[in-house]
Amino acid sequence: MGFFGPSGTFTEKAASRLGGELVGFESILEVLEAVEKGEVYAGVVPIENSIEGPVCVTLDLLVHEYDLKIRNEIMIPISQNLLLNPEAKIEDIKVIYSHIQALSQCRKFTEDMGVAVHTAPSTSAAAKLVAGEKNAGAIGTNKAAELYGLKIAARNIQDYANNVTRFVVVALEDAPRIGKDKTSIVFSMLEDKPGDLYDVLGEFARRNINLTKIESRPSKEKLGSYIFFVDFEGHRSDPEIENILNIIRSNVGYIKILGSYPAEGDD
Repeated sequence: MGFFGPSGTFTEKAASRLGGELVGFESILEVLEAVEKGEVYAGVVPIENSIEGPVCVTLDLLVHEYDLKIRNEIMIPISQNLLLNPEAKIEDIKVIYSHIQALSQCRKFTEDMGVAVHTAPSTSAAAKLVAGEKNAGAIGTNKAAELYGLKIAARNIQDYANNVTRFVVVALEDAPRIGKDKTSIVFSMLEDKPGDLYDVLGEFARRNINLTKIESRPSKEKLGSYIFFVDFEGHRSDPEIENILNIIRSNVGYIKILGSYPAEGDD
C-alpha cells in the first residue's frame, strides 16, 4: 500500500488503519503513478479537509491525469503540533515549515507568533528539514517529532477544534457494493446555460438520493469554465443510480465516475 509520505505524516496514519506493508512516496503524484504502474496495489492520499476544503492536487490528478478509482475513504481527526529542536524556545523561532494544508490550518497560530512560514512537501519533510536548526520549527505529527528528535512545544495549534481530513484509497478498480456506499463523480456541462446544473442535480432530488458533497473546480480549458464534483449515497451498480447516471450522461459534456466505495461514519 502506497501513501503520501514520508513516514510520520497523517496520511501514513490513515493508511495504517488498513494494515499490510506501507510504502511512502514523496508526492501525491508519485503515489498515483505507482498505483497506475502496479508498483503498489493501492494508494492513500488526502482529498479534503474540514477547515481548508479540497486538496486540489488530488482532485486535479484524478480527473485529468489518471484513470484510477476510489475504493475506500478514511476520516482522521487532525491535531497539529509545533515541533522544535530540544534546546530551542518558542521565542527563538523565526520561521516555520510545513505542508501548505497544515500551514493554512494553523494560520492564526503562526500569525500570533509573528514568524515567516515556508511550505514543505509534507509535514514529515518539514520536521526533517528543521532538525538541528535552533531558529526554525515545523508543524507536524507526534511521530514526526519522534523520528527526527524534536520536541512538541505546543499541541493542538490548528485554528479550529473540529479539524478532520478525509483520505481516499485509490486503486485500478473500486469496491463492490456493500449496502452502505458512496459514489464520487465529476462532470462538466455542454454549455453555460441557466438551469443546466439545477437539472442535473435535480435527478438526485427527484429520486431522494442524498448528495454529501458538491464543489466546483476550474476546468483548465478557459476562464469561467468549471467542472463539478459530486459525492452521493449509493453504489454505481445500484439500478436506480445507474439510471440517474445514464440520464446525466445525455445532458452533460463530460462525466467521469471516480469510484464507488463503503461510506465511513455518518457522512
